[in-house]
Amino acid sequence: MATTVYAAATSTSMAATTAMLPRLPARTTTARCSALPNLPARSFSTSIKQVSESKRSNLFQIKVSEDASSAPDANELFNDLKEKWDAVENKSTVIIYGGGGVVAIWLSSILIGAINSVPLLPKIMELVGLGYTAWFVYRYLLFKSSRKELATDIESIKKKIAGTE
Repeated sequence: MATTVYAAATSTSMAATTAMLPRLPARTTTARCSALPNLPARSFSTSIKQVSESKRSNLFQIKVSEDASSAPDANELFNDLKEKWDAVENKSTVIIYGGGGVVAIWLSSILIGAINSVPLLPKIMELVGLGYTAWFVYRYLLFKSSRKELATDIESIKKKIAGTE
């Protein structure tokens, strides 16, 4: 008797799963690129469609202003860059520092690629980065006094770089 109940349950579950599967269309002579069957389109209530369309149109409204002063002018940009380059006294130093920066970025890219090729090392580096981020947040961003300390440190570094200190 238990076997008949099990068989009946199995046959009903099989019928339920076959009823849920979409039917494949009959084979035709045309070739398809996809092996996926055509599924019927979902039917939604028109009221839901209207509500979602009205919300969507409200969310994506863009305001365009005719203010021409906000748009940067390419000639003005190039003129400013030319004036700043002409104002630089030691152009060779700027070129050397710029080239050194490009080389440093290129070398760091190679180093990061080599680290990523080692199987376990990228995950360890992610954990180190996560730990450092947590420490930095706790040390400098969590409390008001430490945020002020960070701001004064940043200002002193700015002054050192600018040469005003």
